[in-house]
Amino acid sequence: MPDDQPDLAAFADLDLGRAARRGYPEAVYCEGKTPDQVGSIAAAVRARPDVVTLFTRAGPGHAEAVRRELPDAHHDTDAALLAWPPEPPAPTGGLVVVVAAGTSDLPVAREALQTARYLGRPTELVVDVGVAGLHRVLGRLDLLRRARAVVVAAGMDGALPSVVAGLVAVPVVALPTSVGYGAAFGGLAPLLAMLNACAPGVAVVNIDNGYGAGHLAAQIAAHIAAPPPAGER
Repeated sequence: MPDDQPDLAAFADLDLGRAARRGYPEAVYCEGKTPDQVGSIAAAVRARPDVVTLFTRAGPGHAEAVRRELPDAHHDTDAALLAWPPEPPAPTGGLVVVVAAGTSDLPVAREALQTARYLGRPTELVVDVGVAGLHRVLGRLDLLRRARAVVVAAGMDGALPSVVAGLVAVPVVALPTSVGYGAAFGGLAPLLAMLNACAPGVAVVNIDNGYGAGHLAAQIAAHIAAPPPAGER
């Protein structure tokens, strides 16, 4: 550890055994930490290449600090997320489809996508299919119905998760984003709309919590590889 790098024990106690205990590794939430603190954490996880580590909400300074210690770390700048080792594990389980209602929802949707991907699920991304043009989401039904879990990221009125949940036979993880005009109240309006979803089978995570949405979807899809029943279409 460089002399100017802070002592890890002074601010963090990494849970490196979480993957063995729970089946999923610890993630490092970078927002609120200094780049030097994040760099010290990156240096510590370098000794455990067998465990995937995600660095979420990583600003440019955090990303630079991680890449200094882990030069080959994968960096998704849109998602503000880094992953190390850079290659995700071989996909197992069922497909996770992540849907972004609009282009403005894409950063949060990509955080969910990368989380599910690095937790070992096959993933697909669907973009710009909001309720202002319902034909767009209807045009992706074949893909949505192959999924074992669907994450739907939406701001504004937050209506898309209910629409999707009415079309598929699998759980939908509703992901409210802080996208929208003033009355959206920074994501509160879509959050409340999703909590009041009429369609059953909708679980809601917190505003802009792409990591939580991707993690939940990965757990739902973990042990199910067969396609869902066709049901009534």
